[in-house]
Amino acid sequence: MIRICHLAKYYAPFRGGIETHVQTLARAQKAAGHDVTVVCINHLDKNGNNAAYRTYGRSARGTVEDCGVVVEKFPKYASLARFDFCGGLVKFLRDTADQYDVLHLHVPNPTLCIALVRAGVSVPLVVAYHSDIVKQRILRLPFRLVEEQVFSRTDRFIAASSSYALSSETLRPYSERVQVIPYGLDLTPYLEPSSRAVSFCEHLTAQHRGEPIWLCVGRLVYYKGFEFAIRALRLCRGRLVIVGNGPAKASLIQLATALGVANRIDWHEGLESDELVGAYLAAKAFWFPSIVRSEAFGLVQVEAMASGCPVINTSIQGSGVAEVSKHDVSGLTVPVRDAQAFAQAATQLADVPTLREKLSVGARTRAVQQFSLERMLKQTSALYESIIKEYSAAAKT
Repeated sequence: MIRICHLAKYYAPFRGGIETHVQTLARAQKAAGHDVTVVCINHLDKNGNNAAYRTYGRSARGTVEDCGVVVEKFPKYASLARFDFCGGLVKFLRDTADQYDVLHLHVPNPTLCIALVRAGVSVPLVVAYHSDIVKQRILRLPFRLVEEQVFSRTDRFIAASSSYALSSETLRPYSERVQVIPYGLDLTPYLEPSSRAVSFCEHLTAQHRGEPIWLCVGRLVYYKGFEFAIRALRLCRGRLVIVGNGPAKASLIQLATALGVANRIDWHEGLESDELVGAYLAAKAFWFPSIVRSEAFGLVQVEAMASGCPVINTSIQGSGVAEVSKHDVSGLTVPVRDAQAFAQAATQLADVPTLREKLSVGARTRAVQQFSLERMLKQTSALYESIIKEYSAAAKT
């Protein structure tokens, strides 16, 4: 048994790729017999509303349990440039860090980085490097010195793709300590869809009989590139189903109206898990039009692939997106910000059934071989064990 403490920014039910990964890994580690704690910021205010993106909006301290995982949520008092001011984190780390065999920090995460430096603990440390901070480069400079203090004493870094590991300027100085471990998911709901998922697939198919269904899933923020999905829709036939919510929604609706495709888009703020699987099953292809390296991986691509839904993604330089779903293997990859190329790829999948079938089979095969939960759990556990052995050997000398 390994005693593991994940240091995350937020945790479910907050929706986000990193949060999904942390919950998936933590639950799997607990099910494998490890002792697992997650330390994070409480994103909910006292009324149960999301306060993650508010400058002010106090949340509460609380401890909850998620499938045996102990989740310690700390209160947020205010935020500045995505940095949350929290109480109790430093004291908690000082008082409890030596109870764990390994700390697993998930970055970008300036709040927990500062708390870790201030706490001054000396426990084996793994840093999961999920993404560079791309848009807020100037605002992140004050935190760079703090990151360097944390990274200088990090035993191993985890990158989800070799592309990102090689392209990140931040990771480059620590390349000898970087290990690539792709994100993994429990693929069972996608490989063996429930009757409810199949029913929802049939509902969508009947609702839009005779026209291809294209699917987008994700937060409606700038780097997801949904603008280019809407522009592509104008250039090809079919109906676009968008699942997600976020600050860009109003501007995206305005764009769809201006382009004359508003009546061909279905907006869903969220779907139940079975319904989402059904949407993957119904879709001719999954559209993933992200535009910058803030999109480092794209875990929803794996969900689509495991469902047998080919992916149309973009060739973001230095990102792992096109490494997850490979061109002509599990989908098609097009240039970034190129709505015409996106539309052409979609038309090709709609018009050539044999191509779509080939990519569907390839998508499932790649998901199972590369992105299973079992594979990620095995590789992460081996990484922990090697670090713990190193510390044990050093203590004996």
